Amino acid sequence: MGKTIAVTNQKGGVGKTTTTVNLSAILADLGQKTLMVDLDPQGNATSGLGMEPGKNSIYEVLMGDAEISSCIQHTRWDRLYVAGSDIRLAGAELELVDEEDREYQLKKALQTCRDQYDFILIDCPPSLGLLTLNGLAAADSVLIPIQCEYYALEGVTSLMNTISRVRRSINTNLVVEGVLLTMLDGRTNLGLQVVDQVKKHFKKQVYPVTIPRSVRLGEAPSHGEPIHIYDPRSAGAVAYRALGEEVLRRNGKKARKH
Repeated sequence: MGKTIAVTNQKGGVGKTTTTVNLSAILADLGQKTLMVDLDPQGNATSGLGMEPGKNSIYEVLMGDAEISSCIQHTRWDRLYVAGSDIRLAGAELELVDEEDREYQLKKALQTCRDQYDFILIDCPPSLGLLTLNGLAAADSVLIPIQCEYYALEGVTSLMNTISRVRRSINTNLVVEGVLLTMLDGRTNLGLQVVDQVKKHFKKQVYPVTIPRSVRLGEAPSHGEPIHIYDPRSAGAVAYRALGEEVLRRNGKKARKH
């Protein structure tokens, strides 16, 4: 059965979607059959891989109007699949409110295909609303990107409280997969101070790899390519490959030869 990881932080602009896209692509490149689920109405993870949702998207799946198999598409790259979204998903928060099992719609949908993938990564929206709760209910673990800036830990307390509440009431098995420091400018003392601060707070949950601030990482989505395809020698590509290898190591898996 595939490991399902929700990538979430209610603070926007922390590299959440960039991480979901590039980690999914690297895991696939390391021989893992990977499904990326775009749970953000902005649909940036979908377009970041050069994809568009078809007739059915995650919205139709959550509303019970389509099976998830009908919205999963194979990307241009081996072993990498996408369940896409677009702005239609914005209506799901309101439309699901009166549903009895509203937090479990994604979990129920993914149960039909979990055993077909090694990893399922969920890109959650930058909020703690019903869509994110669906992501947390469906996940085995949470990967939390934190930007290396002054207000880095602001809001993380709220996120950790939400994870605790979800663990108590919705998903008792949910754990923190890891904390990823992103957008590090190693030339500044502030960035390095934030790294130390986050490591003191989260200790061994922090990944040893840090994602650098990178122009190339910002350019890659406009070309519909993950960073290791767009610029394989860039610092961002090297960092995300190291992250993928660390995720495999923590999950007791090894990269498979192509």
